Amino acid sequence: MDAQLENHGLEVKDNQILGKRRSLLSIIVAKFFQNKLAVIGLVTLFIITLACLLAPYLAPHDPAYQDLRNRLAEPSSTHWLGTDHLGRDLFSRMLYGGQVSLYVGFASMLGAVTIGAVIGAVAGYFGGLVDAFLMRMVDVILAFPNIFLLITLVAILQPSINILILVFALLSWTGTARVVRGEFLSLKKREFVLASRTIGMSNTRIIFSQILPNALGPVIVAATLAVGSFILAESALSFFGLGVQPPNASWGNMLTDSQSITIFRNAWWYPTFPGLLILITVLCFNFIGDGLRDALDPRVVEK
Repeated sequence: MDAQLENHGLEVKDNQILGKRRSLLSIIVAKFFQNKLAVIGLVTLFIITLACLLAPYLAPHDPAYQDLRNRLAEPSSTHWLGTDHLGRDLFSRMLYGGQVSLYVGFASMLGAVTIGAVIGAVAGYFGGLVDAFLMRMVDVILAFPNIFLLITLVAILQPSINILILVFALLSWTGTARVVRGEFLSLKKREFVLASRTIGMSNTRIIFSQILPNALGPVIVAATLAVGSFILAESALSFFGLGVQPPNASWGNMLTDSQSITIFRNAWWYPTFPGLLILITVLCFNFIGDGLRDALDPRVVEK
């Protein structure tokens, strides 16, 4: 009888904890959807991403097909956004280029956040010499201007999609590392961490299953904003000829192909539409990041 009562008590306690978690999640979601710009950004980004993923079905033309008789053709019913200097359909190339640009942005973000979260967690949890060494490494990387390091490394390693992602991830984890380290310095002194140590839980398990999940709020916000930054960085490198290389299309190298005074004057649509799409996508990520920051702020959630 006592055992049954004890089990019933544990079930009630578990249900209460589950209810609190669901309640907190519903507050966060409700707070996010109160931010109109964040919602607009989320919906717009979803439409752009879905359109790019469905490029094989939505693109009216082969993005690589060159119709030299229709070079720099104006937007029309045949070519909705016009054609480029080689007669390729701009709308089709923007859809396929979006796949590359978004892939570079998301993959670079995942790499940078993973590296930064691990290094920041180790530094914040162990402290002492480990923390000092890792943070000095962060300082060394931050001492060099990112754009020069990016250009140098990409030029040495030869430009490609995977090289871009690798370089972005290796040079952009420092911000996440600092954020996670700060969270760990605060959280490792909490009672649940001390209780985990008391029952003999390993450091690895404490770091990744106990503390890190509680430090993910700022990381999620930083990761959202980082995707837009990586898309801009890819566009900048492509503009200098060091980004995604032909025949692969990206929003950045489409701008590179249009950097001519003649094109700017006589074919306004060529640089305008890819540039506008980059602007809208980056703004969407920034709006979503702002919404998540407000929604995950404990002071806001408590209200």
